[in-house]
Amino acid sequence: MAQSVITPKIAAFFDKHSNTFSYVVKDPSSASCAIIDSVLDFDYASGGTSYSGADEIIKYVADHKLKVEWLIETHVHADHLSAAPYLQEKLGGKIGIGQQITKVQDTFATVFNEGAGFKHDGSQFDYLFQDGERYQVGAMPCTAMHTPGHTPACFTHVLGDAVFVGDTLFMPDAGTARADFPGGDAATLFDSIQKILALPEDYRIFMCHDYCPNGRELEYQTTVKAQRESNIHVRKDISKSVFVELRETRDKTLDMPRLILPSLQVNMRAGHMPETEDNGLAYLKIPLNAFK
Repeated sequence: MAQSVITPKIAAFFDKHSNTFSYVVKDPSSASCAIIDSVLDFDYASGGTSYSGADEIIKYVADHKLKVEWLIETHVHADHLSAAPYLQEKLGGKIGIGQQITKVQDTFATVFNEGAGFKHDGSQFDYLFQDGERYQVGAMPCTAMHTPGHTPACFTHVLGDAVFVGDTLFMPDAGTARADFPGGDAATLFDSIQKILALPEDYRIFMCHDYCPNGRELEYQTTVKAQRESNIHVRKDISKSVFVELRETRDKTLDMPRLILPSLQVNMRAGHMPETEDNGLAYLKIPLNAFK
């Protein structure tokens, strides 16, 4: 990390249907920004898509005369569809995800019986981040950290003093991500979280989700220090073995996310829909009993 830490300006956008936060992260010394974990509106019952959430982001970028350099996905989300291609069409920027996306594509290309036309090399994305890679948003130094466990391709992005953890961590009173998806692993998740907790204690951590445990108000920002001291799953007095038992026991009680089947198909394609068929319509598959 650079010795002089930059504090980016951050705007949060909340999608109530998937409890997802998206962010616009601005370099304070320029008009450059990144958009992180955008959401496409999707109605499962009708198969309809719309863009009201993404349009809010577009309006914000236009109103503040920002230049989008990156459209970052922290991982292949299982609870919402990405709006990255729509935002790219309107605003520009490169769509990026961790290079381990290929492992996710290998797994789910089999689940969804994708044909030979579906590539497993991550080429649907504009850029694949490597673990520890340094990049920039304007003049702001950023780092990509591979933090698997929830999925094999999960990355945490550190933009100045702001840390975007995807689903790896929740607010301290909510704990951590589940680790029971294909390719997930509780022990690996614990190790990944230790990398995040090793960051400077005053760094700000931004959530991808918040489910308001015990009826509290919605929150999306905490600190490394707060996570170290009070996260109910990984505070400093909880050992790795205790965490693994806790996480695996908890995961056995959880239902699959409501949008997991459409989300995986779309998000492993960088937010693009499957190719249209001869009637001009695109289709999403429902593999029976694949996640039973």
